[in-house]
Amino acid sequence: MNLLRRLYDWVLHWAVTPYGGLALFLLAFAESSFFPIPPDVLLLALCISVPLRSFHFALIASIGSVLGGMAGYGIGVGLWQAVDNFFYLYVPGFTEQVFDRVQQLFITYDFWVVFTAGFTPIPYKVITIGAGVFKVNFAVFLLASAIGRSLRFFLVAWIIHRWGPAMREFFEKYFNILTIVFMALLIGGFVVVKYLF
Repeated sequence: MNLLRRLYDWVLHWAVTPYGGLALFLLAFAESSFFPIPPDVLLLALCISVPLRSFHFALIASIGSVLGGMAGYGIGVGLWQAVDNFFYLYVPGFTEQVFDRVQQLFITYDFWVVFTAGFTPIPYKVITIGAGVFKVNFAVFLLASAIGRSLRFFLVAWIIHRWGPAMREFFEKYFNILTIVFMALLIGGFVVVKYLF
């Protein structure tokens, strides 16, 4: 917990530097196509640190995430045959069985699969790359990504903007418990992909 606490403090410091927004953008972009850690932690830290800029940070996260999703789609369309073994071996949530199930879901629920992954803890990168591999209509993919990701990040921003100082005190007071909950949600997303897909 001490290590997590130091990481939390380190993440918070980006909010008072000129690089907070850039770091958020890069994290959101990377998480949508290959990186395992979601941008919500940094978004939350930035919003808590400067509540009046919450919606600005949500917009940055949304744009970075949608662009990263497009990169994931591109990996699926053009590079999958060259990189599939890397993803199967090193990226949580990627297995051939999962991809077979994702293909079936795309056939029936293309918009809703992308939207759900964008809004929930289900690993979004599995869906973005899968959408490219299985040639999901790009306009549908882009619309579902933009709506799902934006709703997720702007919801966080609205909560912090609405209850700013109180939320900061709440997160400071219950940081250890919230960290456990966050990690449980993250792991739960991978479990959902592994067992329900």
